[in-house]
Amino acid sequence: MAPTYTPRELIERLIAFDTTSRNSNLELIEFVADYLKRHGIDSSLSYDRDGGKANLFATVGPAGDGGIVLSGHTDVVPVDGQDWSSDPFKVVERDGKLYGRGTSDMKSFVAIVLALVPDFLAQPLSRPVHFAFSYDEEIGCLGVHGLIKDIRAQGVRPEAAIIGEPTSMEVCDAHKGIAGYRTTFRGVAAHSSATHIGISATHAAGRFIAFLDDLFEEMQGRARPDLGFVPPYTTVQVGIVNGGTASNIIAQDCLVDWHFRAMPTDSPQELTDRSLEFLDRLRQRMQAHHSAADITTEQRASVPPLKPDDASPATSLALALTGSNAVAKASFATEAGIFQEDGIAAVICGPGGIEQAHQPDEFISLEQVEEGTAFIHRLIERLRS
Repeated sequence: MAPTYTPRELIERLIAFDTTSRNSNLELIEFVADYLKRHGIDSSLSYDRDGGKANLFATVGPAGDGGIVLSGHTDVVPVDGQDWSSDPFKVVERDGKLYGRGTSDMKSFVAIVLALVPDFLAQPLSRPVHFAFSYDEEIGCLGVHGLIKDIRAQGVRPEAAIIGEPTSMEVCDAHKGIAGYRTTFRGVAAHSSATHIGISATHAAGRFIAFLDDLFEEMQGRARPDLGFVPPYTTVQVGIVNGGTASNIIAQDCLVDWHFRAMPTDSPQELTDRSLEFLDRLRQRMQAHHSAADITTEQRASVPPLKPDDASPATSLALALTGSNAVAKASFATEAGIFQEDGIAAVICGPGGIEQAHQPDEFISLEQVEEGTAFIHRLIERLRS
């Protein structure tokens, strides 16, 4: 007999899988694949290079073109160093809220979709509905590229994709893009008194960080509050700085992780080029003192922005399902921009608040779970033959 769950029960099941991005998500994916199989639904899996993580794609309803993708990522961010009031991987209810890592971002949406599989199957759908669950969204939307490739390989041409990231069930038709980098500075170690011999990697990194801070101020001066983003400008962020071994040793190495979250009106390539040109000048300056000095940069993340489209069938559908006539903008990046770049109209709409995402004691309100469930019920009704 095929198993059935309430959304609440499946939220508990999915949260119990520790799918922090550094871990495998295969136990969760295999659970979902088995659940769908027992309902007569086949899944296709696409794996990462090492075979330790997988995307899942499955379809209910009639075969053919069109159809709606319901998309969510299965990985979550770490809980390390966070002060949780309860076990992050065990759902706890307090005051009408479900606490646990991933409740808001974004396992509750996945759980709701899966809980309503029997409802999808009970209706004669006029168009197919595709389930698309990815890995490694939290570290640069890595898995979704293989997922979309898998969709294309099967000859599926969806009409629209709804990405259920937490928007408090608001319809978001645009989000910022992200370009992330890691720059490694190599200096020359020496006693801290011998600055004429050594070259400090941390000092060089500091100059670059100051450059990025100046660039950030410039971006703030280009603010476009009319576009609806909060904040209304491209942001520049230095997330990790790690260098040096002792206070009395000129630092030989320093690592800096940095990224842009670009408005659709700004060019991430322009910002990248300017940053790399600064680094090139800085490298030449360091190598003029010692040929062993160097600076290298690797790109760690690249997510295109989701651009607003007044003719988007995804936006029109989400507005109809929510009963709203207004769209919002997201300042965080999602897989929606990648779907759009590949020619699939995409929109963001899901339960939970982004304010709770990545936080200790992350939660989703039961009211948001109910609203998300009603949203999918309305989709099912709309797709009835």
